[in-house]
Parts: sequence; C-alpha cells; structure tokens
Amino acid sequence: MEDNLLLIENQDGVALVTVNRPKALNSLNQPLLAALHDFILGVENDASVRVVILTGAGEKAFVAGGDIAVMQPLGPLAARDMALQAQAVFNAIEACSKPVIAAINGYALGGGCELAMACDIRIASDAAKLGQPEINLGIIPGWQGTQRLPRLVGKGRAKELIFTGNMVSAEEACRIGLVNQVVPAGELIQSAREMAGQMAGKSLAALRLAKEAIGNGLEMESTKAYRYEADLFGLCFSTADQKEGMGAFLEKRKPQFKDN
Repeated sequence: MEDNLLLIENQDGVALVTVNRPKALNSLNQPLLAALHDFILGVENDASVRVVILTGAGEKAFVAGGDIAVMQPLGPLAARDMALQAQAVFNAIEACSKPVIAAINGYALGGGCELAMACDIRIASDAAKLGQPEINLGIIPGWQGTQRLPRLVGKGRAKELIFTGNMVSAEEACRIGLVNQVVPAGELIQSAREMAGQMAGKSLAALRLAKEAIGNGLEMESTKAYRYEADLFGLCFSTADQKEGMGAFLEKRKPQFKDN
C-alpha cells in the first residue's frame, strides 16, 4: 500500500490537493480513487474548506490516466467495477457543494482527462496535453469520457478525439472549450489560487445553488430548467447572505457573508 496518495494543504479556505504518485505519472488505481472519494465527501462538512484545487505531483502529469498495469489483467466484471468506482468519485466531485478547480500541470489523459472534466473549472499549464487515448488500447473511455467530453466540446469534436485517440495541446483544448484558460507553467498554481480566492470570498450558499442550477438544469428540458432556475433564485431570498449582499451593495461596502 502506498502512503500519502494525496497531499493536502489548506490555506485561506482553499484546499490544494495534489495527487501523489509521480513515479506512475499520478495514474489512478483503486486506493487512490478511494482516497479522492473520501476527501471529497469530507469536504462537505469541513467549514475550513471553501474551494478545492486539484493538481498532480511533479511536472510531467496531472493524472496520466488509469493505471494500465492494474487494468490489463482485469476481467469484464472487475473492469466494470473499477469504472463504476471511478464514476462514483467523479460524480462526487461534480456534486460537491464547493467549487473544484483542476490545475492541469502536464498529461491529463484517459482517466485523468475524465477527472479534470468532472471539476467545475479547468486551468491548464501551457505544457499540458489532454486527450482520451483509450482507443489505442483497444477499449473506450469508461469513466464518463464518452458523456462529459461531448457536453464540453460538442459531439463531432468529441468523436474525433475519442476515435483517433489524439492528444491536444493546452491551447487547442482552450480553443475547443475543454479548458477555461491556459497559463505559463510556473504560474499555474498561483493562477488557480487567485481564481479560488475570488470564489472563496463569495457566499457558499449562493455558490451551491448556482452549481445546482447549472448541473441539474442542463439535464432538463429548457422550460423546466428556466422554472428550476427561478425556484433556486427565489430560494436565495431565504438566506441571510442575500440580505447582506444586497444591503452591502446599497451601503457601498464589502459584504460579509456567513454562508446561510
């Protein structure tokens, strides 16, 4: 069993979480997936964490994918179980009430790309490479890649990437909407911290409702989604943060949110 699979540093409400298997290019195995799952579930009740940044140890990889040495001998049921385990982790990240930023510092391939896509925001180093190369191994993306990628970049572009297995540069990933922004490698974590700091100063109640509105609303027919948004908008007016935010605006001062 490997120790310290995740390195966690909490500063000013921002948890920097580093996937720590650099010798294996931070590839995902079952213990690492379990550690990520436990961390994300714990964040929900950790008042000291307002925003999460997820990155990879070393300079070569964010997460290079699933651990091929682990997966190669699997039978169909075991492979399905591992896919479901990974999907449960990524669903927990997507459902987390607090924003999660992927700081992509190198290869984000296969399961690593799927992990990044489960995050709310993706900031990439200019040296990063992204892709779903599973077709080169005789398999398909099974950790939500066939579903999340087309939702981000469109069906045609997703098919091209999945059918060819080609990697794309950070700049190309940004152009097609796979990542939000590209920054110099030496500025990656600082850039992620700056964005996280902006989010950490907001009302967590409002952030949570905004995340729910986007995530759930996109799965609805538009008329129902608009009504759902209006319902959550109305729910904001039951919070002390709404009164504080609007009061601060009228009084021309910085709001002091209490997250309720």
